[in-house]
Amino acid sequence: MARRRKGRDISGWLVVDKPAGLTSTAVVNKVRWALDAKKAGHAGTLDPEATGVLAVALGEATKTVPYITDALKAYTFVVRLGQATNTDDAEGEVIATSDARPDDETIKAALGAFIGDIMQVPPQFSAVKVDGERAYKKAREGEEMALAARPLWVEELLLLDRPDADHVVLEMTCGKGGYVRSIARDLGEALGCKAHVKSLRRIWSGPFQATDGVTLDQVDALAKTPALDAFLQPLEIGLEDLPEVRCLAESVAKLRNGNSASVIASGVEFGEEVWASFEGKAIAVGTYRGGEIQPTRVFIM
Repeated sequence: MARRRKGRDISGWLVVDKPAGLTSTAVVNKVRWALDAKKAGHAGTLDPEATGVLAVALGEATKTVPYITDALKAYTFVVRLGQATNTDDAEGEVIATSDARPDDETIKAALGAFIGDIMQVPPQFSAVKVDGERAYKKAREGEEMALAARPLWVEELLLLDRPDADHVVLEMTCGKGGYVRSIARDLGEALGCKAHVKSLRRIWSGPFQATDGVTLDQVDALAKTPALDAFLQPLEIGLEDLPEVRCLAESVAKLRNGNSASVIASGVEFGEEVWASFEGKAIAVGTYRGGEIQPTRVFIM
């Protein structure tokens, strides 16, 4: 018999303003402990030294994680010009240097090549799998890999500040799967000056803002108390990018049992993915088929 997981059946989102020096998994584990939650996950990994929005899903909200992962997100980051590192960030070993320091106008002109649909090669030290093993593990062993380029949508890439000749501050809005470290590395190559990411902060991800996030100090201080529960945001926030249809009372049980059921919809196209609510609460995600939805995910709360 499978062991029953201990903890509370608690569902929703806790937005953490992640500090530098911790893995995303460590933050999730801390939140799960503090809320005594049975189940928790996150919507989009941040590198250990990165800070900012880490949206932690609890309970049934974990079923909405893909919709946050696929949403646009924004980062501010400091790029160190004149140095390339083996990790493409400040944690790595400097492997190349340059005395070139392009001016602001040259940098702004170069940013255009990184906007829109681009192809991006992940850093050698990344979590992509190569022959069934994480790239960073192979890189730590000194192996250099020819990683395949991956598509990325970049909505916007702006020069925010130039504190000094060696540093620029950029802001990027992008889709799923982007590596900010690769942007810095490739920008340095395009400018002929080498570059890496010195610091990185995710300022928003989908509907979640860093300004709304709790700190880990707050999580520690309020652990196991109702005061921490008060920071939870509803599961339904993770579904904001999908059209909402409303359930009839008699449809709730059908949907939760995985069966098609009648819904009330307006402006929804046949075959579109939607979420169904009853009295404002999420019941299911599914495919709209002319007055009914066929559920693909159901929420039991």
